[in-house]
Amino acid sequence: MLIEVLKSKIHCARVTEANLNYMGSITLDEDLMDAAHLIAGEKVQVVNNNNGARFDTYVIRGERGSGCVCLNGAAARLVQVDDVVIIMSYAQMDFEEAKSFKPWVVFPDENNVVK
Repeated sequence: MLIEVLKSKIHCARVTEANLNYMGSITLDEDLMDAAHLIAGEKVQVVNNNNGARFDTYVIRGERGSGCVCLNGAAARLVQVDDVVIIMSYAQMDFEEAKSFKPWVVFPDENNVVK
């Protein structure tokens, strides 16, 4: 049996940009991506702590060291610059493997720098 469990989490990142005129996705600083073991194109769930919005999108690689957390396209309507978001991805794995799996959880500072 396969179950879906939390694989990666960026906890309380700050939105730096909302770009409505883009095809869609979330652009993330490559340092954040590496720390959370996320790859370009990976599906993520975004939760906005400021307004309760929850939505799925996919990751686009942003400039390393930029602190970029930019919601693009329609998702830009669900955030404002400086909102605090949680970004999560999930993985399917065997039930027994899932019992001992430890997700990668990242706690960036107020500038989205990995601590």
